Amino acid sequence: MRELNEIKHNRDIYHDSMSDSNIALIGFMGTGKSTVSEYLRDMLAMEEADVDSIIVQDQKMEIKDIFAQYGEEYFRKCESNAIISLQNCRRTIISCGGGAVIREENVINLKKSSRIVLLTASPETILERVKYSDERPILNGNMNVEFIKGLIDKRAAYYEKAADIMVETDRKSVQQICEELVMSLLRFNPGR
Repeated sequence: MRELNEIKHNRDIYHDSMSDSNIALIGFMGTGKSTVSEYLRDMLAMEEADVDSIIVQDQKMEIKDIFAQYGEEYFRKCESNAIISLQNCRRTIISCGGGAVIREENVINLKKSSRIVLLTASPETILERVKYSDERPILNGNMNVEFIKGLIDKRAAYYEKAADIMVETDRKSVQQICEELVMSLLRFNPGR
C-alpha cells in the first residue's frame, strides 16, 4: 500500500510540474531504457513509445535484419524518421536506441518536446544484461567488456551533450531508478 501511495504522490507532483513534457530515455544498450520506460509509464500514467519498435513496425523487419540487409546508415535514417514522427506526442516516455543521439538532428527533435534522460551502467553490467541477446547487431559478435567499453567511450560525449539529467542504473531496482529520475527531473525544472 505504501508503494502505491508513493507512486500516486510522485505522479501528482510530476504532472503538476511538468505538464505535457515527454521524457526521452537515451543511453547505451543494456542500460535499462525499455525496463525503465515501462515502469515510468505506469508510475506516471503516461504513454510509451519505443523508437526501435516503431522502426520494426514501419520496416516490417527486425533491427538485426535491417542492419544485415541495408546497413547501419539506412537504420539511422529510419531512426531519425521515427523520432520525427513522435514530435507531436505529449506526456510520452520515448525510449531511444543506443545510437540515436549520435545524429544531432535527433537531439534537436527530441528536445523540442522532451526532457532527455541519460541512463548509464558499467560495461560489466551491460555485458551481463545483453550477453544472451542476439538482437544487438552493433556488437557484431563482440560480446566482451573491452568492446562495450570502447563503444561507450566513443559515444560518451554525444550522450553527455544531449542529456538534461543522468541516472546511473548499476545495482539499483527499477523503482529506485525511476524515483531518482523523477526527482532529478523535478529539480531540473523547478516551478515550471
